[in-house]
Amino acid sequence: MAVIEHVVTEDAPYEVSQEETVHIVRQLFGDHFRDIERLLQVFENGRITRRYLAAPLTWFQEDRGLEEKNELYIEESVRMGGRAVERCLTETNTAKEDIDAIFFVSSSGMATPTIDARIMNQLGLPAHIKRIPLWGLGCAGGAAGVSRAHDYLLAYPHAKVLVLCIELCSLTFQKNDHSKSNLVGTSLFADGCACVLMSGNAEKQNEVRPRTVDVQSTLMPHSEDVMGWDVKDGGLHVVFSRSIPAIIESWLKPNVEQFLKQLGKKEQDIDHFVAHPGGKKVLQAYEQALAFSQEKTAPSQRILSSYGNMSSPTVLYVLKEIMESGPESGEQGLLTALGPGFSSEMVWLEWGE
Repeated sequence: MAVIEHVVTEDAPYEVSQEETVHIVRQLFGDHFRDIERLLQVFENGRITRRYLAAPLTWFQEDRGLEEKNELYIEESVRMGGRAVERCLTETNTAKEDIDAIFFVSSSGMATPTIDARIMNQLGLPAHIKRIPLWGLGCAGGAAGVSRAHDYLLAYPHAKVLVLCIELCSLTFQKNDHSKSNLVGTSLFADGCACVLMSGNAEKQNEVRPRTVDVQSTLMPHSEDVMGWDVKDGGLHVVFSRSIPAIIESWLKPNVEQFLKQLGKKEQDIDHFVAHPGGKKVLQAYEQALAFSQEKTAPSQRILSSYGNMSSPTVLYVLKEIMESGPESGEQGLLTALGPGFSSEMVWLEWGE
């Protein structure tokens, strides 16, 4: 087992309401869709009230090339990620020298060396920290980062590691892409950052924290066209299949059942459902597939409403809220997220001191 010691979130600098976003989208796309008002209902129906972005809304009204978008991705990722790592260490009284590895997760921009190396330099972290950057996992990245850190801590039980997820999905907005996928992405996507401190043989404290008991990764064969990015001269173009909710309903249940059977658990044993909220229809598909009530998905719904879909960090925002709600020792949970591939990442959690 590994222990999730602490979760820190770092919001992007510009808060925008869904109404403000609709106003800008109507201006940009109104001349290209005869039924623009009908299409804009996706913003109203998505249960999102506000989001945080890396740039003000006016920035998105101008044409931006891949180079300009990526420069902003690097600048803001280093700033937000640096603040999150620093806060995570400070709030847990963890010395920089105690960190053995950093799992850096992102899919919305490119940098070589990766963002984690730049943050190490910025914060003066030890030069021998092991860097494990993970790219291309999309919305599954937060759960995957925790899963890979769990595996690492099984091999190195005396280590402490950071899982750092940063996504600036808003920078993938395509002003001249009049596809419905771009419109749907614009109604959902937001920016955010989360940093998790995990340890192996953590000392017992008078604090109830989740432990990662087991993990499962699943790839749906030949499903590359379900979700992801198309890389073009103007940047990253979102790929969204309309079949995603149906896939979740039909594919997720046997996948979850297989994992629970491996653990000797049942759906009724899930006290806390820590799910990445990809959107309203995704949460409804979770409820349908697993026979969950809206109460079970309420934490994910609250994060979706207040932050939108930030891709990989979003599930960690949900985890933070649940951890702060005060689960009791002995309670259990399933942390899960779906991403490109089409893929699933699951982590079984048990709370204890």
